[in-house]
Amino acid sequence: MTTIDTLPVRNQDLRIALFSGNYNYVRDGANQALNRLVGYLLAQGAQVRVYSPVVENPAFPATGDLVNVPSFAVPGRGEYRIPSGLPAHVRRDLESFAPNIVHVSSPDITAHRAVTWARAKGLPVLASVHTRFDTYPRYYNLAWVEPLLTAILRRFYRRCDGLVAPSESMAQVLREQRMNYDISLWSRGVDRTIFDASRRDMAWRRSLGIADDEVVVGLFSRLVMEKGLDVFSDAIDELVQKGVKHRVLIVGEGPARGWFEARLPQAVFAGFQSGPDLGRAVASMDVLFFPSITETFGNVTLEAMACSLPVVCAAATGSESLVADGQSGRLIPPGHIHAFAQAVRAYVEDADLRKAHGAAGEARSRDFSWDRINQAVADTYLRLIRQRAAQ
Repeated sequence: MTTIDTLPVRNQDLRIALFSGNYNYVRDGANQALNRLVGYLLAQGAQVRVYSPVVENPAFPATGDLVNVPSFAVPGRGEYRIPSGLPAHVRRDLESFAPNIVHVSSPDITAHRAVTWARAKGLPVLASVHTRFDTYPRYYNLAWVEPLLTAILRRFYRRCDGLVAPSESMAQVLREQRMNYDISLWSRGVDRTIFDASRRDMAWRRSLGIADDEVVVGLFSRLVMEKGLDVFSDAIDELVQKGVKHRVLIVGEGPARGWFEARLPQAVFAGFQSGPDLGRAVASMDVLFFPSITETFGNVTLEAMACSLPVVCAAATGSESLVADGQSGRLIPPGHIHAFAQAVRAYVEDADLRKAHGAAGEARSRDFSWDRINQAVADTYLRLIRQRAAQ
């Protein structure tokens, strides 16, 4: 006899309503991970419907069926939009689609309404955590807002049946903040057809004015202050003051580019790169310096490791779960400018150290398979559906 606990729910039985604040109109690690997840689920025979703001010229094509939800631009950051509700036409679409689980990926107004809708229907809700929203105010002189924001996030996440976090270090933070008591891992993978040391291109470096014998300290990221650009530039200043010979290569675009260029007038800014071009740019660096504390996983860190780069990162969520301090890179307490500078200097001045730690990082990066990682989310969907049915 089949019991509720052994209901034969499989990947192909899943009907997922996915709510995203930014599914494809800006390119970043979080929404690319969501699109990759949807692609995997569709290939498994699941049905997925995505509810997210739609713009005229998105950064990349959406994977799966995308339904527009109302939104407004973030003041001062017009490239981002905040979903603002769940109007009647979206509710009708939801009713017609008839999901058996709801997935919310950002704690916005529409996601709050979606959770309320799901609870009224008796459907399980999974929330995925993609960024440290609670840390953002400190970059805009609003640190006093953080306790209030944490409380709002706690209320939202505790209304969900479970959470998935991209790293064990982030999961532990969520547990300590009492966000939820059912937290699973949805890690991140790396595309090894793009990120590999074989893509190193000395001719490309020369085209940027970088000599073959210059050691390149690199950063690739969206250029926004919450990525630790102030810490990066302060540490580079210390290297310059101490006469440490190096070149800085910055890959990426964003609203803080003008500020960053003014702070690092000798740096090479290669602009936005994607796909194989991004892989070439990363592999052509010699060390990654990434002091951000807002990452929940650290896609940038993993991609650099796959290219055999030693990495210098903040000892914060994300990188702490990837980097073995003193073996594949360095983990430095956030904001410790001198310690960051010393760690970068060690790699700049010691080619053998760069090679050894880069090789260790590359070996670690091979643990991250996208299919295995995305199946972990599908398994969490299936478990929450079974648990809800048993209640």
